[in-house]
Amino acid sequence: MSDAIVSIRNVTKAFPGGVTAVDNVSLDIAQNEFFALLGPSGCGKTTLLRMISGLETPTGGQIIIGGEDMAYTPPNKRPTNMVFQSYAVFPHMTVEQNVGYGLKVTGVASDEIKRRVGEALEMVKLTKLATRKPDQMSGGQRQRVALARALVKRPKVLLLDEPLSALDAKLRDDMRMELTRLQETVGITFIIVTHDQDEALSMASRIAVMDRGAVQQVATPAELYEHPKSRFVADFIGKVNLIDARVHRQIGRKIDCELKGVGRMELASDNLVGGQVAVAVRPEKLKIATAEPASAIRVQGKVRDVAYYGDTSHVVIEAADGLNLSVNVQNDTRLGGSGVERGQNVWVHWAPEDSIVLTE
Repeated sequence: MSDAIVSIRNVTKAFPGGVTAVDNVSLDIAQNEFFALLGPSGCGKTTLLRMISGLETPTGGQIIIGGEDMAYTPPNKRPTNMVFQSYAVFPHMTVEQNVGYGLKVTGVASDEIKRRVGEALEMVKLTKLATRKPDQMSGGQRQRVALARALVKRPKVLLLDEPLSALDAKLRDDMRMELTRLQETVGITFIIVTHDQDEALSMASRIAVMDRGAVQQVATPAELYEHPKSRFVADFIGKVNLIDARVHRQIGRKIDCELKGVGRMELASDNLVGGQVAVAVRPEKLKIATAEPASAIRVQGKVRDVAYYGDTSHVVIEAADGLNLSVNVQNDTRLGGSGVERGQNVWVHWAPEDSIVLTE
């Protein structure tokens, strides 16, 4: 990537005892991009972020920031700054003292500190709270103080380590929008580590999905959701139905296959495949009918469970051969609910083009 501000080249991090936290990772992060490292606990995403910041040293590989290899450069010599999960604000200092502390200890003139602190507080909408102490503020406001303290040093890259995990659900939603707005306002590269799929999908322009120290796929949120390249990515990004299938033959860019509990059909597949594959279908792509539909893919089953979530209902249909299909039904009328009940016999159907053939 020609406009990359961060380039990771074959980076590995091995710890004593034979534990490899990051395994030969390579990726590029563009200038002014909001990039997410997403994956389950222990996948290596935080270790990779710490190596970008300089808090961890790689066992091998290059970490190029702004065109310079900084794999072994100390953190204070890198054009990066990190916002930690715990905020790490000083309780005895006011908001403006917290934000200006990093500039003060590096010898920046007091007039310049005042000006830059004022700009940073304006960015995070905390100007009116400049004289407050952290214990007089909400969790979301303290998180903004931590952001302002990082931004005031004008890094080329802002690193965020699970920055919203300590907030309650409503505040997390608000802060997602704030972070997106802030990144667009300041125009610098944000790299966020998270295990929350919704967080990554709603904020990032691109996402690297990690598992067991390796990057499984790098793509936009929509591409990851609609075109996952493996079972792991399909299953980790949102909800999905994964149906085992046996391939009989390849017909051009289609496969003739047998879906467990569904039947034999032809599905589009760009890859030459054979033997066993998985077919992924998102729950919102499935429809429920009380009479047999004309759709190319349909299966009869019994409603096993119905869960009401306000805007949607989550329905589980039990079909043949132990196949369970999850269906999201939009509750788009004030009558409420999914229109089906437990124990009811129904049909589930979907369009062939909504089936994703996974070979890994």
